[in-house]
Amino acid sequence: MTLRTLIVEDSRLARAELRRLLESHKDVEVVGEAANADEAEIFIPQLQPDLLLLDIQLPGRNGFELLESLDSAPLVIFTTAYSEYAVRAFEENALDYLLKPVQADRLAKALEKAAEILGRREAPTPEAKDAAASRPPLGARDRVFVRDGENCWFVPLAEVRLLEVEGNYTRLFFGNHHPLIPKTLNYLESRLDPQTFFRASRQHLVNLSWVKDVEPWFSGSLRLTLKSGQQVEVSRRQAQRFRELMSL
Repeated sequence: MTLRTLIVEDSRLARAELRRLLESHKDVEVVGEAANADEAEIFIPQLQPDLLLLDIQLPGRNGFELLESLDSAPLVIFTTAYSEYAVRAFEENALDYLLKPVQADRLAKALEKAAEILGRREAPTPEAKDAAASRPPLGARDRVFVRDGENCWFVPLAEVRLLEVEGNYTRLFFGNHHPLIPKTLNYLESRLDPQTFFRASRQHLVNLSWVKDVEPWFSGSLRLTLKSGQQVEVSRRQAQRFRELMSL
């Protein structure tokens, strides 16, 4: 297994130093370098890296803003001179963060984490790789970057049980968290795998793997009870589609 790695760092000397440190890791392939967020945003869908070595302070948009712009984030190891940024935003959710100058032993431990996580994933088929170029829908195995104010998470979509309209925003429910993100439910529906996320109504998208019970409701609608205890009404219009989707 090879960790396909993209270095995102504005300093040419820092990029060269990271390359030097990575040379001793035969399971790491540096697939490219980006000097700023704009370059990285272009390279990520083209190169399909497994891992980003990402500086926070970049010219123009910073590393956080880069991640916000991505529909699906690779694994991320922060490399930064500013520990307060990584600690504040990512200490519970980032893969790792390394303070500059990056120490070889800390980098090695971070790469071990990345390899362990990547090893749990099923290797993509050639057909899946071809499909990636056309922005495939995001499914349960994908992770997404979510930011709400000062709080940030890398969330496996399998853990997102419910998405709910709130004006022109959408509230996500996972674990004990329910952040509000500045994207419409219609947009998110277009990016998510319809075999995993079902449009129950104009207000809700439901992760079908979280549905515990289904019961008839008013006027031909249905009521879903999630494993979390939350209840969601399936509109009469969508109830028939739900029955068809869930039947043999």
